[in-house]
Amino acid sequence: MDATDTRSAPPAPRTGNDAERAAVAADAAPRLITEGISVHYGANTGVRDVSLTFRDKTVTALIGPSGCGKTTFLRALNRMHDLNRTVKVTGKALLDGNDIYAQGVDPVTVRRRIGMVFQKPTPFPTMSIYDNVVAGLKLVGIRNRALLDEVAERSLRQAALWDEVKDRLKAPAAGISGGQQQRLSIARALAVEAEVLLMDEPTSSLDPQSTMRIEELIQELKRDVTIIIVTHNMQQAARVSDYTAFFYEGNVVEHADTNTMFTNPVEQRTNDYITGRFG
Repeated sequence: MDATDTRSAPPAPRTGNDAERAAVAADAAPRLITEGISVHYGANTGVRDVSLTFRDKTVTALIGPSGCGKTTFLRALNRMHDLNRTVKVTGKALLDGNDIYAQGVDPVTVRRRIGMVFQKPTPFPTMSIYDNVVAGLKLVGIRNRALLDEVAERSLRQAALWDEVKDRLKAPAAGISGGQQQRLSIARALAVEAEVLLMDEPTSSLDPQSTMRIEELIQELKRDVTIIIVTHNMQQAARVSDYTAFFYEGNVVEHADTNTMFTNPVEQRTNDYITGRFG
């Protein structure tokens, strides 16, 4: 069990603003839909026939014990598995109705629209803070300095980092704190106008204060983007997500709005995991 995993008691039911937030989320249109996604590692299958709907401008938490397929599934959502020739993905992932795995679809373009933030911050350490943010734009040939400056400031503001680094944009990214580096990684994804943001345990290596700032940031960002987060921390899942999907042994056992998942799960395995009986 993760050191930050507090599951002795399930999170309290949502009330007031949380209930209103859940109602708004239920009315949101689908943004990303998977149909029978499976991920195969040679003769082994890491994820089996996963069909889920992720609604626009909502947060979905993926929970489950280590090795259950959460991260494997997450990486399938922006074709990260293409980088490993031994991995095969079957099924469909529909972004605004278009299959990102269809023949002729450029995976680089997919990754611009569906960004990813990893477990540990991934800044380019020898590059400046500024160059980290605009790296994706420069990669596709954008050199207009005024445009790059505008995007850098906007993205850093969206990532709640601008006020902390605006006077040292040319300083190496390696010189800022871990929490700031994680927000820099988020800013880099936002700079290329990601519409969906995948987060793989984004706070697991951060201190409590930095974790709280990332969680606050998630709530701010979902005004503009759809977020899917893998977490082992049940309290965090309850705090930040509108929907939760429980993975076990490569399968989705249950998927529901977060309040229902934590207070009245349908499956006994879901209840056992949430309350700490296994995992």
